[in-house]
Amino acid sequence: MSLLATGIMSNESQITVAVNGALGRMGQTVMSAVDADDATQLVAGIDSAASTATISAPGTGEVLLGADAASVIAATSPQVIVDFSNATGAMDVARAALPAGVRLVSGSTGLSSDDLKEIETLVDAAGTAAISAPNFAMGAVVLIHLARIASRYFDYADLIESHHEAKIDAPSGTALAIAEAMAQGHGSEFDQNIAEKQTLEGTRGGNYKGINVHSARMVGRVARHEVVFGATGQTLTMIHDSINRDSFMPGVLMAVNQVMTQDGLVVGLDKVLGLDDGVKP
Repeated sequence: MSLLATGIMSNESQITVAVNGALGRMGQTVMSAVDADDATQLVAGIDSAASTATISAPGTGEVLLGADAASVIAATSPQVIVDFSNATGAMDVARAALPAGVRLVSGSTGLSSDDLKEIETLVDAAGTAAISAPNFAMGAVVLIHLARIASRYFDYADLIESHHEAKIDAPSGTALAIAEAMAQGHGSEFDQNIAEKQTLEGTRGGNYKGINVHSARMVGRVARHEVVFGATGQTLTMIHDSINRDSFMPGVLMAVNQVMTQDGLVVGLDKVLGLDDGVKP
């Protein structure tokens, strides 16, 4: 099916975008944001669960929907694919898109270091670009940055994350990114209370380099990350809440524009925002 068959005329001044994970809640939100932005044009949706040939977009009308990324790319020639699926879906679309010269912006979590190395290899071989980030909410990215800085000054730390009831992984990719940043900023393992007796197994949460990590899943929640630092006679608490999925869209659209002008793989929205490592005095 061609663009003309879906009723879409290409505007050369706009970045043409396909969305992977189009049937999911994040995918739906991304499609609406891309459709509403003057700098981007939605041309297709991709989803492994696709059972129809088209999908409705708020302003554009019907656009092509397909389960196979390679077929959708061949039919619509997007410049960028925005991926919000899962690690498997992200890698499938990366292997189809990057060799074809299509740039990638991925918010899928669960990608391993080997996955990122493969994406980097694909990007370099094709001379194109990709951005992978665990979180596209500006506030969450700033929280990671500030947590890295604060970690230099505290010896105890807890990390509590809570998400909607349908999230399949725990802890969240953002929580892992926060914990990694904290460990980097601290430079060694945090001090930690080791309970002599746990009357309920797992109550102290997971342990990442001395940081107790706790995950909650609750209907009505989108995403919340809370970092608590402790020192003698004081605590410091940092909290970021995503009230709805629209909170991620400014970062997604920024990444779509950025990926068009960069080369190679960029991991983390902090690089797009120009935040430094926050560790140097």
